[in-house]
This record gives sequence, C-alpha cells and structure tokens, in this order.
Amino acid sequence: MTKPKVLISDKMDPNAARIFTDMGCDVDVITGETPEQLIARIGEYDGLAIRSSTKVTQAVLDAATRLKVIGRAGIGVDNVDIPAASAKGVVVMNTPFGNSITTAEHAVALMFALARQIPEANTQTQAGKWPKNDFMGVEVTGKTLGLIGAGNIGSIVASRALGLKMKVVAYDPFLTAERAVEMGVEKADLPTLLARADFITLHTPLTDQTRNILSAENLAKTKKGVRIINCARGGLIDEAALKAAMDSGHVAGAALDVFQIEPAKDSPLFGTPNFICTPHLGASTTEAQVNVALQVAEQMADYLVNGGVTNALNMPSLSAEEAPKLRPYMALAEKLGSLIGQLAHGNLEKISIEVEGAAAQLNIKPITGAVLAGLMRRYSDTVNMVNAPFMAKERGLDVREVRHDREGVYHTLVRVTVATSQGDRSVAGTLFGNGSPRLVEMFGISIEADLEGRMLYVSNMDMPGFIGSVGALLGEAEINIGTFHLGRREAGGEAILLLSVDSPVPAELIEKISKVRNVKRVMALQF
Repeated sequence: MTKPKVLISDKMDPNAARIFTDMGCDVDVITGETPEQLIARIGEYDGLAIRSSTKVTQAVLDAATRLKVIGRAGIGVDNVDIPAASAKGVVVMNTPFGNSITTAEHAVALMFALARQIPEANTQTQAGKWPKNDFMGVEVTGKTLGLIGAGNIGSIVASRALGLKMKVVAYDPFLTAERAVEMGVEKADLPTLLARADFITLHTPLTDQTRNILSAENLAKTKKGVRIINCARGGLIDEAALKAAMDSGHVAGAALDVFQIEPAKDSPLFGTPNFICTPHLGASTTEAQVNVALQVAEQMADYLVNGGVTNALNMPSLSAEEAPKLRPYMALAEKLGSLIGQLAHGNLEKISIEVEGAAAQLNIKPITGAVLAGLMRRYSDTVNMVNAPFMAKERGLDVREVRHDREGVYHTLVRVTVATSQGDRSVAGTLFGNGSPRLVEMFGISIEADLEGRMLYVSNMDMPGFIGSVGALLGEAEINIGTFHLGRREAGGEAILLLSVDSPVPAELIEKISKVRNVKRVMALQF
C-alpha cells in the first residue's frame, strides 16, 4: 500500500516532519515557493501542512488532484478557500487551542506594561535620561479586570489575574452562573463591566455582534482612568474613538496587539501617550509554534492513515456507513442551530436537541454536533462540528439529547430548544423531497421556509397593510425579495415573516422597518 504523501510548505518545527514519518506518511519540506511553483507541485500530495504564508486558493485546489486534507498550524484559516476545499472534498483542519496560553500571557504582559509604563520608561532611560519622577504607575493588586470573552483564552487570563489578587468581572453571552463560579469570576452584563473595570481585556472573535464592541458610546461608559488591552482581533475596538478617549484623559492607557488593518503601517493611535502596541505577537512564542506544528502533524497523519477526524472545519466525525444517511440531517441541524443562535439573545444555559420519526433511528451525536456548530458560529470563527461540543461544555452549556419514538405530522423532525431569560425558544425542521432541509416551525408558529443565504426576520402583530409596508421599504432601497414566508399564531395575533433577499439589508433600513406599526423585532440573518 502506497504511503500518503504530505507537503509542508511553510516553516515549522522539524519534529512535525518526524511525526508524519513515524505515523506512516512520506513527507517533503519545501518552503518559500511562489504560488505558481506550489500549483505545479501540489498534484503529487495527499496532505498540505501550512501556517499563514501559503495561500490555498481556488487555483491551488484545482491543481490538487490527490489532496485529501489541509492542516493549518494555528487558528486562522483566512489563507484557505474553505468553500472551494469543501466542494472538492478536501478536509480543512486547524489547531484552535495550541496557542491559548501564549496569547493569554501576552495579554497579561501588556497589562503590566500599561500599569507601569514600561516601554516609554525604557526608551527614555536608554536615551541617557533618568526620568524617575515622570512615571507614576499603578498596582494591579486589588484592581478589577473586566474580561470581555470568557472562553478558552479568556479563562486562562482570568486564572492569571486571580493569582495576582485581582477581582475579575466577565461578560460572555455563553458564560453560565455555574461556569463563572468554577472560574472564580463574577458574571456581569457589558454595561456593568464597563462601569466597574480598572483594566479591560478582550478575548472574543470578530463577528457582526462583536465588531466595535468598544465603540465611542461604550468607551464613554467605562470608568475614568481605565486601561484597555486587546490581543484578540482587530476591529473589536473603534480605534479613532479610543484615540479620542485617550486624548481626553478618560482612558488612561491602551495596549493593542491587533489592529483593524494589518500590517498596521498607520493608525490614529500611533504616537499617543500611554499607548503600547505589538505586531500581532499573541501566538509568537517558541512553545506555541512547536505545539501547533506537532498538533497539526498528528491530526493530519491520523486522518490520512486511520481516517480519524479532529478539529476539522468542514467535516463532521462520521463513519463511512453513517455518512450518506446523516449528512442531510446535519445540514438541517446546522441551519436550525444557526437560526436560533442568531435570534436568541442573552445568556444561553440549556439547549435541547430532539429527534423523532426517521431521525430517531440515527446516530444523534453528529446531529448534535451540527446544531452546536451552527449555534456557536455566531460567537467563534473557529467553531466546527468536532470542537463545538467541547466549546459548549467549556462554557457550561447544558446539552440534552432526546429521542421520540413517535412520528408526528412529519415523517422525520429535528427540534432545537434553548432556555433564555425570556423563556424557552424553539425551532424545528424536516427533510423534504430529496433530503432538502426545511424549517417548519419557529417559536411555536408553523412556517415553512428554506434557510439559505441572506434573510430578513420580522416578528409582528398580524394586521392589514403590514406586508405592503415592508415590501415598499425594501423596494425603495432597491433590495430584491427572493422568497416570502409567513406564519401566524392566530388571526390578529403574533406573526412571523421570513424573507430571502438578494443583497445585504443595511442597519438604517432595519431601523425603518422596526418602526412600522405593529412590528416587534427585525433582524438580518445569514446562512
């Protein structure tokens, strides 16, 4: 039997190649090639191990006639065309937890540097000055650290801060009361955190919900003299607003490892007193780079030799026998999870995945994994069907699986229910015809719809003229409606409108629709 052949195209720890060899693969280490050289070479390989330099484009994938798996040593996969890889049947893996400690430690290092103004003091001292009286720092002991994002990296920062005798207040939509107790932190909403924190550090992915989470408005809500650290993602902070807040003296200092535009050749913050920056060094330690290189080699070799799937971004853990039956259900489950994840606000403590009819005869674990992947994609850009259950457990989410032997109105049904502060919220779907996923119920209201692309959700009271008003506003904005789905609890009662649209719905239009008479809630959705 021919051994799988792997190409390592970016610089990695030499032990990664040794792992491939020990696990039964042939490996070539050829780095620094041009895109054209990679395209000419890639047809020889079953696996491609990369870091951030290699760009796996559609052209590379078109030439990759044997490729089965791409492994990214690290978290970000912006350099991989994942949809193209999926269409070609190529598994894309990453190593989402290999650099967590390193990033957390960098955040703590920047916090200390801010507290004692170390970079500027160093510069002036080396310039021959002795500015002993110019730098009056602050202690971190007894101060309150505000943690925005309490996942893997955030929880490590919290443990380090507690060891420094700090108080930790955490905001995270998925942080449960039980998990907060385990971490030793106080769970709070965002306004409370902003008002109380002496230091704020961010550990959340960049999504539509977290973009500019520290906006001008939110920065104004912070405690005067606050110091801010961001080692997560550029775009979480409005840099111009932060500059203004620092100039006014409201924010005492800021330390950024990430920027809205990278490489950051220019920023309004450059040159601002008490501003510290580093060039995206969060994962840059010897240990982290070794960890992610060894981890990706183990994952890829296990897949190529044994068929094991770990940290795959575009493939669930399935046996060859289960895959044909389960894949349509997983597509349905992921859409239902995404729908309820986009619509359910606040802290989610419990989720129930129920199957009945034909679905009850199948392996429910991949269905559950698909629901969780859809649900948590709103909060994490590295979530997948393999690591979603782990991430849910880490956040204290109580996941329940329920099988019903009965067969109801539909021959097969998947229902997803989450417990929120407003009560339980439930959506359900089935498979139609050739296995196409279809929404059939939403918050107790019967409504049939395909969940595809861009959609607009409107909750309203069932009154004459409503549809015309919404349609007119969309028409005025030159937004074309693809499909139109309606459901209502009863005549004159609560109703739901789901529209598929051909272009994004801007925030100002959502605001206009929300002001239409009898409208209760409006949201843009993306599938």
